Amino acid sequence: GELGTIASLAASVSARHISSQQQVPSPPQLPLQTMAVRAQFEGNNDIGVFAKLTNAYCLASIGGSENFYSVFESELSDVIPVVHASVAGCRIVGRMCAGNRHGLLVPSNTTDQELQHLRNSLPDSVKITRVEERLSALGNVISCNDYVALVHPDLDRETEEILVDTLKVEVFRQTVAENVLVGSYCVFSNQGGLVHPKTSVQEQDELSSLLQVPLVAGTVNRGSDVIGAGLIVNDWAAFCGFDTTTTELSVIESVFRIQDAKPMSIVDQLREPLIDTLS
Repeated sequence: GELGTIASLAASVSARHISSQQQVPSPPQLPLQTMAVRAQFEGNNDIGVFAKLTNAYCLASIGGSENFYSVFESELSDVIPVVHASVAGCRIVGRMCAGNRHGLLVPSNTTDQELQHLRNSLPDSVKITRVEERLSALGNVISCNDYVALVHPDLDRETEEILVDTLKVEVFRQTVAENVLVGSYCVFSNQGGLVHPKTSVQEQDELSSLLQVPLVAGTVNRGSDVIGAGLIVNDWAAFCGFDTTTTELSVIESVFRIQDAKPMSIVDQLREPLIDTLS
C-alpha cells in the first residue's frame, strides 16, 4: 500500500511540475520597499550626478567604491539591471544622459565602446540613441518620466524629435523657478515630482497639469535646491544623498508614493515649516 501512495504522490508532483512549466512567467515582483534610501558616492551626496535610475534600468558610475553600486544592487537587481557605466569618458553619468523605460539618450561624444556596453547591458526594449546637441549634459536639460518630458527652452528641434521617437514622450519647453536647467531643478516619476523650493504655487499647478502628476516644492541634502543632483527615483524606489533630513525624506516618500500607506496630507503638514525656513 505504501508503495502505491508514494507512486501516486510522485505522479501528482510531476503533473504539477509539468503544469507549472506551461504557465506564463509572472512579471517581476516589485520589492515592497517602504522608504527612500540614503547613499553617497565617495563621500559625495550628489548621487543624481553619478547615477541614473528609470523603471527599466539603473546606471551607476564606474570608479567610486563598490558600496555605492551595491546600494542600488541590493534594492533593485531583482527587478531591473544595475549597470556600471561611463558616458563620454565621464563618471557623471546621471548628468550626461536622459532616459526612461523606453530609451536612453546619450551625447554625441559617447564612445562606441561605451555605447556597445550599454546596448549589451540594458534590456532589448530600451532604445539607445546618440544625440548631436550643443547642450551636451542631457541630464541637466531634460527631465522626464515614461510619458512626458520637460526640456530646456533652447534645446535643438532635432533633439526634441529624437526625444519623442526614442523615449516616447510628449515634450514641453519649460523653466522651473526661472531656471532653464529643468533636469537639475526638478525630478519626477509616473507617481509624483519634486521641484525647486522657490517654485511658485501657480507654476507648480501649471507644471503639474502638464505632467499630470502631483508636484511638491522642496529640497534634498539638508536644504539643497539642486533636486536633480541629490535625488534619483523611479516608480517604486528613491535614493537620495546622506545629508537628506528626515523631514525631506518623508516629503520624498510621500510625493513619490514610496510609502503608499501615507496620505498626501503629510506633505502639506511638512511643507509649511520647510518653506518657512527657506523664505
